[in-house]
Amino acid sequence: MEKLIDIGKYIEIGINALEENFSDLWRAIDNIISWTVDSINDVFLVIPFYVIIILVTLGAYYAKAGKKSLKKEGIKDGASLAFFVVLGLILVWAMGYWEEAVQTTTLVIVSTFIALIFGIPLGIWAARSNTANAVIRPILDLMQTMPAFVYLIPAIFFFSVGNTPGVIATVIFSLPPAVRLTSLGIRNVPSDVIEAGYAFGATEKQILFKIQLPLAKTTILAGINQVILLALSMVVIASMVGAKGLGSIVYQGIQQNNIAKGFEAGLGIVVLAIILDRITQSIGKK
Repeated sequence: MEKLIDIGKYIEIGINALEENFSDLWRAIDNIISWTVDSINDVFLVIPFYVIIILVTLGAYYAKAGKKSLKKEGIKDGASLAFFVVLGLILVWAMGYWEEAVQTTTLVIVSTFIALIFGIPLGIWAARSNTANAVIRPILDLMQTMPAFVYLIPAIFFFSVGNTPGVIATVIFSLPPAVRLTSLGIRNVPSDVIEAGYAFGATEKQILFKIQLPLAKTTILAGINQVILLALSMVVIASMVGAKGLGSIVYQGIQQNNIAKGFEAGLGIVVLAIILDRITQSIGKK
């Protein structure tokens, strides 16, 4: 059947125009992201693995036990998570994928950071403006329903291959929960509390930072948790455009039909996902 509307052609024309007219901007973004990812990787890889395991274990224990860390009930709460972190990270190191696990963690950290920089302000805007919400919601629907592989096409076009297109594609894929849950959390703040704030003479800025954001903290942290897990779920797809880490090992396992290699790297991703999920959940419950 002959096409009546060639949308793809217009999208291609638009992308070509963006590439030609903003090439310096794409190059600058590529340099910043590549430098950031490489620098964090270098720092993490200089530190001995056992030091990182100890620090992550202590962080997980404190996130779970909180102010009761030195008390009996705190030890009971935090010990199980700390035990899992030690066993999980030692397993990753023993399988020989420590460097790849560090690269994957760096990719997730950078992608999550960028997603939150844009996601939380957009969520606040969507919560405080019905017009903004009406514009942003369909865009988020598009971002969440579009197949993840499609994000790689413009990412490759603008940034070639490497960590940068992987980070960009991961940011686009993982950003919607940050916007949605930030907006939801703020909109669910009881109106009588906000009215009381206005009655006592609070400004819009004080209403936002001293009432809405603190009361919406749990929902916003749930959004951050979702961003991290979605970013981690993209590591295999991101590896197809040259992103390093456990995802690239899984991809090699698929290409080489090497079940053991793919399974071990996949197991490493699962360990990282559980650790990050439990830590962020524990922080969100406080």
